Amino acid sequence: MSRYSDPHADFYADDDLDPDRSPLMRRRRPLRSVFWIIVLLAIVPFALTLVYAVVPPVSTLMLARWATLRPVERQWTPIENISPLLARSVIASEDARFCSHAGVDWNAIRLVMEDAGEDGPARGASTITMQVAKNLFLWNGFAYVRKPIEIVLAHWIDLVWSKKRVMEVYLNIAEWGPDGVFGAEAGARHGFGKPASRLSGREAGLMAAALPNPVVRNTARPTRAQNRRAGTIAGRGADTSCIAG
Repeated sequence: MSRYSDPHADFYADDDLDPDRSPLMRRRRPLRSVFWIIVLLAIVPFALTLVYAVVPPVSTLMLARWATLRPVERQWTPIENISPLLARSVIASEDARFCSHAGVDWNAIRLVMEDAGEDGPARGASTITMQVAKNLFLWNGFAYVRKPIEIVLAHWIDLVWSKKRVMEVYLNIAEWGPDGVFGAEAGARHGFGKPASRLSGREAGLMAAALPNPVVRNTARPTRAQNRRAGTIAGRGADTSCIAG
């Protein structure tokens, strides 16, 4: 049909009257696209959590290294093939209430906020589950923006995964050495020249003591402070009942 035979042609000839071509609609389209991009980005971590319940995941740090053509050394190892002394040491060092909280230790957060000075909290209150959420989906820095998202994702992970799966993923994505060493297996071989299944109590304590800065805290050449820290960790009690069996 020609333009002159269309009874609405004159009405829509003016862009301001065409609802699809008006300046207002043209301005709204980019905003609508941005909105849907944000929605999709928000959904991705929740969907990937379901996938990662059965598929070995990779962390954002690993992805960043691959994207910049840097090496990544990681061999996914089932938790049954990792010394239970390492899981015990990590819980004793990083998250004493791992088996009892629902992904977030609100009591620890309250204590940290009560102790916070003018420069902000002097220590963190991140649980192992929160660290998994950050390592899998989020970023370092800008904690005041990241932490609320981290808390939501930690609750979701705790709801969807078993505690055993949370620990298994954590032990396989934690950075445990310089130059892209990730996971307990690569960390044990880098630090002690042995598989993660054969770690001794002292070696497990040294690996836990290396967190959260294993690039500087080299388990292969521990400092006196690292050895003291490992001894302190080894002497602590730790509830591992939720990952046993």
